[in-house]
Amino acid sequence: MQDLAVLFKGNNFQRLLGGLGVTLKLSLLSVALSIALGLAVGALMTLKNPVVRAFFRLWLETVRIVPQLVLLFLVYFGLAKAFNIQITGETAAVAVFTFWGAGEMGDLVRGAITSIPAHQRESSAALGLTRGQCWRFVLLPQAARRLVPQAINLATRMIKTTSLVMLIGVVEVLKVGSQIIDAARYDAPQGAIWVYAAVFFMYFIACWPISLVAGRLEKRWTA
Repeated sequence: MQDLAVLFKGNNFQRLLGGLGVTLKLSLLSVALSIALGLAVGALMTLKNPVVRAFFRLWLETVRIVPQLVLLFLVYFGLAKAFNIQITGETAAVAVFTFWGAGEMGDLVRGAITSIPAHQRESSAALGLTRGQCWRFVLLPQAARRLVPQAINLATRMIKTTSLVMLIGVVEVLKVGSQIIDAARYDAPQGAIWVYAAVFFMYFIACWPISLVAGRLEKRWTA
């Protein structure tokens, strides 16, 4: 039981909760920025301009091929040294996850919009709607039904991926867990399993309700 007690020794559990707060702050801020930028990126992806399409295709392939950890190192260590920029680990994390999330979100938006039958546009034009009104009243409401469950799933992926930021010095929940394990290495050598189990459940509690909402929305809207 001494190994389990390491979770509640001193303020260890409160520190884990504080680390979870950092994780949620970074991920939710990144998700919010990704959604805002992704909506614009997705609309631009539907344009026929080959230069615009090539640019966003390059962006999308970059975020899909290059690991997020490499992007974190590139921004936090590479750009900071190359341009003598003072940047915190949290700022670098939000920048990288927003870059990744906006690309992924943009592709989801593009897919949702292009999946709408072409006759919807033709019908709105025949009714005298302007292009802006067509987007507002016809395309976006239908695209949202297809988009929301996938966007929620992307949000859960971003929450889990924030665990990488410990490698650039951000003290989030996994980093706090590692610090607790290192401090109790001699007093509770088997305490790691309990600390990581606590971290596991914290991630589960943070992500499971979001996944549940996504599943219910998908079932409701595809019924």
